Amino acid sequence: MKQKLLQKIQNRQIAVGVVGLGYVGLPLAVEKAKAGFKTIGFDIQPHKVAMVNAGKNYIGDVVSSDLSQLVKKGMLSASSDFSFIKDMDFIAICVPTPLDMYQQPDITYIKKSSEDISKYLKKETMVVLESTTYPGTTEELIKPILEKGSGLKCGIDFYLGFSPERVDPGNLIYNTKNTPKVVGAVGEDATEVIAAMYRAVLNGDVYTVSSPKVAEMEKILENVYRNVNIGLVNELAILCNKMGINFWEVIEAAKTKPYGFQAFYPGPGLGGHCIPIDPYYLSWKAREYGFHTSMIESSMMINDRMPEYCAERASKILNRYKKAVNGAKILVLGVAYKQDIDDYRESPAIKVINELKKEGADVVYFDPFVPEYRDRGKVFKGELELTKELLQSADLVIVATAHTAVDYDFVQKHARIIFDTKNAMKNVKNRDNIELL
Repeated sequence: MKQKLLQKIQNRQIAVGVVGLGYVGLPLAVEKAKAGFKTIGFDIQPHKVAMVNAGKNYIGDVVSSDLSQLVKKGMLSASSDFSFIKDMDFIAICVPTPLDMYQQPDITYIKKSSEDISKYLKKETMVVLESTTYPGTTEELIKPILEKGSGLKCGIDFYLGFSPERVDPGNLIYNTKNTPKVVGAVGEDATEVIAAMYRAVLNGDVYTVSSPKVAEMEKILENVYRNVNIGLVNELAILCNKMGINFWEVIEAAKTKPYGFQAFYPGPGLGGHCIPIDPYYLSWKAREYGFHTSMIESSMMINDRMPEYCAERASKILNRYKKAVNGAKILVLGVAYKQDIDDYRESPAIKVINELKKEGADVVYFDPFVPEYRDRGKVFKGELELTKELLQSADLVIVATAHTAVDYDFVQKHARIIFDTKNAMKNVKNRDNIELL
């Protein structure tokens, strides 16, 4: 099986299936097709399937012309019918792994996808999970489901592995194509073949590890590392505010050290799919071993509270100007979870808005990348334009996302009071009406 698959990879005879056409799946499907592998994407959302088949892009990290050309050439298509799995030689699972209402891992999408794949899984197929999850998912959850549903044996009839996604929306340097990949699979043969498949597609290095568990923990480490360090700077930012110290200046000074320090920055909280969620997966799994991830959980508590802290700071700022938050008009600049993208998943800005609304504030927002967002089943529309009149009408302007497309000199000139939670206005010279987080 190993030699046969390696030969098919070399000859570009592998049929690729990508389950889940979101921020991870669609860029991966495009790269597979660009590398000469005929690719079919699967998604339960009909509008995504229709857009892909029409050659229309909806993900920022995908080049629209690449997508349309691949569809025209017949190298890429999409489907809502899982039976296409029976013709696939390589299947990547790129489904969401959110938290449930109790802040515990929701592996419903992984489980359901695995069950559906098992019904059509054929011999000599590679199955790779890319969704971020807790260590043990591939071997403890997916492997038994695939074996039971297909009647096939992992390592003998099919190969199974884990290769964590590394997607950073809006990153102008690293993308799916050139970011190094980690692969851990069940058995040495599986590791070799799955790594060969990624090497045939990507420009970045492919680093192999001894098992899926190692690869799963590696991905968690990447994001827990950032969560803990962001929690540290968020806590220090709160302290420095009490001490009357500009913490942003402190960070810039610390950055001058050429070794032993990496800069992280405070903000209104964590957003996106990975950093605010992955630590919960690890802490949940750790309890199975009677272990409490105390440092990680502490950073999570700090970061989770930042939207509430920012709302409290906004209230105190208004109070100094003899204005109650109840009835105040507040303009929030940016609801995307990071600068210069349209992704608002887990956005702390939206949480800040909700906190302010709880206190009776009249909150509006402007985001050049997010004209509207959905939260708790409702759609909220932003202001169409950032005008002088809009800025002057607000009792307080809160910069919650540091979009570079915003003219911050214009904002400073016409806003009454500004609470900059991202230091987005660091280059604005007149700072009389600006307060930093």
